[in-house]
Amino acid sequence: MLLAGKQAVIYGAGAIGGAIAGAFAREGATVFLAGRTRARLEALAEEIRAAGGAAETAEVDALDERAVDAHADAVAASAGSIDVCVNVIADNDVQGTPLVEMAVEDFLAPVVTNLRSKFLTSRAAARHMIPQRAGVILALGGSGDRGPMTAHDLGGLQVAFDGVEALRRQLAAELGRHGIRVVTLRTNGIPEAIPADYEGRDRIAAMIERETLLGRAATLEDVGHVAAFVASDRARTMTAATANISFGAYDDERRANSPTPPPAAG
Repeated sequence: MLLAGKQAVIYGAGAIGGAIAGAFAREGATVFLAGRTRARLEALAEEIRAAGGAAETAEVDALDERAVDAHADAVAASAGSIDVCVNVIADNDVQGTPLVEMAVEDFLAPVVTNLRSKFLTSRAAARHMIPQRAGVILALGGSGDRGPMTAHDLGGLQVAFDGVEALRRQLAAELGRHGIRVVTLRTNGIPEAIPADYEGRDRIAAMIERETLLGRAATLEDVGHVAAFVASDRARTMTAATANISFGAYDDERRANSPTPPPAAG
């Protein structure tokens, strides 16, 4: 098992958080599920336990500094360590509106949510990882230039992801000397994670698949498998990096050599 004996804190029990938690548990980690909705946390924990895994739950708002710190302290005290920290809470983003028509509160919502929560959860975990001189902090998102033809009406979401990458780089630089790795998991979108009742679900899923080199998008299972590997000692050389799970949709060299569409007239 890749994560036998590891203690992993996962913030967010949605589709992506559930996939990562399930993968971690199957690889032997005890997962500590933290989120704002007790019923969702317990449902996920029961699934993990039914499959033979170990899971604990706690109601924690990842934007609440005191709550995050207190929960991390409690996990470290009861489990003996925090070996992995993953933050995949909802982005709180507003999409579909051009920036020039968007309210500042809607633009800033995903930026504040991502940076505040990831700073708080990473800081709380790192304070316990530093004395043990080991640990892994994972984030989801990452910078990705979709190109001028498709990166529109995303609100502040891409700005938030760019901010997360800057935070990841600084954390990796500061925490590396303590043996702590920081990695971003980067997809170009996960169709399975889009709510079934979302009006544009099929259109977005088709766009995600069209951008890839293999004609298919990452699944939740794919993300879980990669997250478990990156969190394990087999990926001990990986830090200050992104794990690209985009089926080739994000390829900096390919994009750099592709023709740039001409600017719009006027």
